[in-house]
Amino acid sequence: MLTRPLELAGAFTFEGHRLCYTQFGTGDRVVVLAHGLMFTRRMHAPLARTLAADGFRVITVDLLGHGDSDRPRESWQYSIPAFGDQVLALLDHLDVRAAVVGGTSLGANVALEVAVRAPERLRGIVVEMPVLDNAIVAGLLAFTPLLFAARFVPFGVRAVARLAALVPHGSQWVDVVTDTLEQQPPALAALLHGVFFGRIAPPRSVRRRIEVPALVIGHERDPVHPFGDADTLAADLAAAEFVQARSPVELRFDPQRLTGTILDFLRRCHPA
Repeated sequence: MLTRPLELAGAFTFEGHRLCYTQFGTGDRVVVLAHGLMFTRRMHAPLARTLAADGFRVITVDLLGHGDSDRPRESWQYSIPAFGDQVLALLDHLDVRAAVVGGTSLGANVALEVAVRAPERLRGIVVEMPVLDNAIVAGLLAFTPLLFAARFVPFGVRAVARLAALVPHGSQWVDVVTDTLEQQPPALAALLHGVFFGRIAPPRSVRRRIEVPALVIGHERDPVHPFGDADTLAADLAAAEFVQARSPVELRFDPQRLTGTILDFLRRCHPA
């Protein structure tokens, strides 16, 4: 009988804040997965279990302001570079010398930051749906109303959170959605302000100096994660492979093809 790899939740303190994570599997071939903006580490649990079943030790993390991690109310606490530092602190906490770091959307940008700040700590990066130059306007249009609501209509955000808390847990993607909706206005406003008015990603001139192996995943028909950003990023990186997803949710709801591509990349980054 096949058994599910070991799953252990943990937490550590970095710069005075509690950050939470889950480990799937064991071993020296380590992969860290970072979530999208306002999502939690739960979004990567299915992928993490599949990778762990193949022999990888996978760590999913709630970045500051997300999930079970602390949610300070000061916008200066939040930025993509700060999230990159949190991933590096996680590696230090777990005594991991080098890992593959991957992420989706915000998490993809965090992986790029780690590649710039500490390439010696990386075996590779997996960048799904990066948010780069072509996405800034669409991202602001998409999230500015939410920032406005969190600042000036907080009772609406609290009402949505209360409704989300009433939804029974137990279904992977229902839980992902309810986790995302369970927000508190002051922390949410600080998070969105800090992310969108800070450095979204390393500039192109800096990205071109990234030499670690990279797998870039992009798709069409999504203005917040435009195909052009992913395609251009793959061309800019020195050692990148590009794969086009059929849709923004292929890896979530029809994962076999992309999961196979990710596994192949990880096996090359982490030879057994």
